Amino acid sequence: MSRRIIPVADVSAIPSVAGEPLAARGMLADTLSRPLRDLRISVTDRCNFRCVYCMPRAVFGNDYPFLPHSALLTFEEIERLARVFVAHGVDKIRLTGGEPLLRKNIEWLIERLAALTTPDGRPLDLTLTTNGSLLARKARALKEAGLTRVTVSLDALDDALFKRMNDADFAPSAVLDGIAAAQAAGLAPIKVNMVVKRGTNDGEILPMARHFKGSGAVLRFIEYMDVGTSNGWNMTEVLPSADVVARIAEHFPLVPLEAHTPSETAQRWGYADGSGEIGVISSVTRAFCGTCTRARLSTEGKLYLCLFASGGHDLRALVRGGASDEEIGTAIGRIWQARDDRYSQLRGNAAPAPANQARVEMSYIGG
Repeated sequence: MSRRIIPVADVSAIPSVAGEPLAARGMLADTLSRPLRDLRISVTDRCNFRCVYCMPRAVFGNDYPFLPHSALLTFEEIERLARVFVAHGVDKIRLTGGEPLLRKNIEWLIERLAALTTPDGRPLDLTLTTNGSLLARKARALKEAGLTRVTVSLDALDDALFKRMNDADFAPSAVLDGIAAAQAAGLAPIKVNMVVKRGTNDGEILPMARHFKGSGAVLRFIEYMDVGTSNGWNMTEVLPSADVVARIAEHFPLVPLEAHTPSETAQRWGYADGSGEIGVISSVTRAFCGTCTRARLSTEGKLYLCLFASGGHDLRALVRGGASDEEIGTAIGRIWQARDDRYSQLRGNAAPAPANQARVEMSYIGG
């Protein structure tokens, strides 16, 4: 049987640094007047899970050609690029993967990023998304290095179902131990993300809500997305967030809550008895492209302007090619100013893209 390889993207480009410099004033806006505020940095393309909706084993098997270490951005290169992004207005950085805790000495990178401040002197909101498999042993060190908080992925509490979904024989109890360790270390408020796939794990909605109600953690339900081309996405497997909220409200009355920020992706709902809140991220049925302020930096330094992009901009080539910070900042500024991405919004208004159209994989740039 031939090996099935899914390309992460078909197109990449080295940004131009010619012309007049573009000063970093923290006020970048794209063609739809969206500012640059959030940067998601993938620190590895590897993961120890093979979740069916992200890195299915049929594609990402033992012989899958992951990036060699020499291709990855070094911690020094990540810090340098992050500093340029912060000068342009980024005040929140999220470390992702793959599984970011697999990156050796990740605490060293966190220390470097935690030392950055915004132009007006504010500390960054520095967070990390993890599958929780290594969190119990690393939570204290992450906090001491300067991590602000953590988001943990957990798609089921049922042992057999969770192992079937992560396809790595990893028990939910170990993830729960990681969450407890993160809470004890002060990485709060902790967010727990559950990707809901109709017919697979939607029976876990109420058990998850019941478990985390009153725990101090914020449980968020994410609609199953058509990210990349490897997960065989089908609209019939999407459970709309409105249905999730309705299911929970039948058992635990909910009240709507205001968003923390205009660019927040989750709709917030509080338990009427004051025992916490849940969130729903309606990435399919309720596009939030109009308020998207996020840029994504891949493991080997390509800048992506949308989770559903088909191509990136090769910042590593500039870094390793001797470009100055001013030149890199100019390139980033011009790229963002030309941004017009709004895939989810267009998806809802038109026919879906062809099945063979290449898009970057979620496992490559983080969710």
